[in-house]
Amino acid sequence: MNVIMDKQCWFKWITELQGLCQAGLTYSKNSYDIERFQRIEQIVAQMAAYCSSQSVEVIHGHFQVEKGYPTPKIDVRAVILQNEKILLVKERSDGLWSLPGGWIDVSESPSEAIIREVREEAGYDVKIIKLLAVWDKLKHDHPPQWPHSYKLIFYAQILSENFEPNIEILDLDYFPLHQLPELSTHRVTQKQLERLYQLIINPTDTQYD
Repeated sequence: MNVIMDKQCWFKWITELQGLCQAGLTYSKNSYDIERFQRIEQIVAQMAAYCSSQSVEVIHGHFQVEKGYPTPKIDVRAVILQNEKILLVKERSDGLWSLPGGWIDVSESPSEAIIREVREEAGYDVKIIKLLAVWDKLKHDHPPQWPHSYKLIFYAQILSENFEPNIEILDLDYFPLHQLPELSTHRVTQKQLERLYQLIINPTDTQYD
């Protein structure tokens, strides 16, 4: 087993352990049980930090924010093509490139969320053509990162465009698959971009894990 796959396996087990801790803290009434689950959660944060680029404090902060029964978060992304090139945005947070998108807000549908995200990040108004893929982040070659999420990836077409650098995005550009810039791989990977491109030029059913 290679190092990347080894870390992915560990992170999957860590994610499951954290979910059990969160459920235990949600439903336990006994103060001793609550204290034990809190201690286990601290240990799980240390394990997760060891397997990822995030600090113990950041990961434990994510744990404490999440309340109720544990479920994956939902990340939406848009694939936009122009002259056989794919639109990528340069993230201000790490200086790397990704598909435009982000978390779904409370009260939004997935399609509403991706239309908003593309407008906020790229300055594009788009229409959604198709849901291309629903992927479990743990089942792909992303580096380990908290929290566990599902990725909903849409094919979109531009209605209008007016990009300006903003608090999230430094730049945008279109790239051929054989000349991709350095990717923000916890957001999107080269294998995923190649697969998504094929799903557009050779239409088929929505892909899912």
